[in-house]
Amino acid sequence: MSRRAGGDCAPESGVAESFGFGENHLMRIAELPIVIDHERIGDFCRQRAIRKLSLFGSVLREDFDPERSDVDVLAEFEPGVLQRVGWNYFGYGEELGRVVGHKVDFCSRLHPLIQKRVQDELLTIYERP
Repeated sequence: MSRRAGGDCAPESGVAESFGFGENHLMRIAELPIVIDHERIGDFCRQRAIRKLSLFGSVLREDFDPERSDVDVLAEFEPGVLQRVGWNYFGYGEELGRVVGHKVDFCSRLHPLIQKRVQDELLTIYERP
C-alpha cells in the first residue's frame, strides 16, 4: 500500500509510514532530506511513460546521510514500455539523480521478499492521473 505524496506536478501533503530505529513515524514529503521538484519529476516520468514513481529505504528514515546515501526509487511503467526501452533504461537512475541532486538506485521490480518489506513504506512522488 503506497500513500500518494504528489501527483502530476501538483504537490500534496503525502505521508509514508517509515520504519526507523524500532519506532514507526510518519514521513511527509516536506520532511524529506531531498528536494522534490514536482514539475521536473513529472516531466521525467511522462517522457519515459512511468505511471508511478515512489521512494523507499533510507531517504524515508532518520539514518539517511545526504553525503553517502543513495535514494531508492521504484518506478512502475505503463504496460509494454519496458520491452521497448532497451539500453536507455540503464541511464534512468543517473538522469533522475540529476533531478533530485543525489545518486539514485532506480528499479522497476523488487525481489518479492524486499517488495513485501518495503510495500508499506513506499512514498509516491508521482502518479499519472
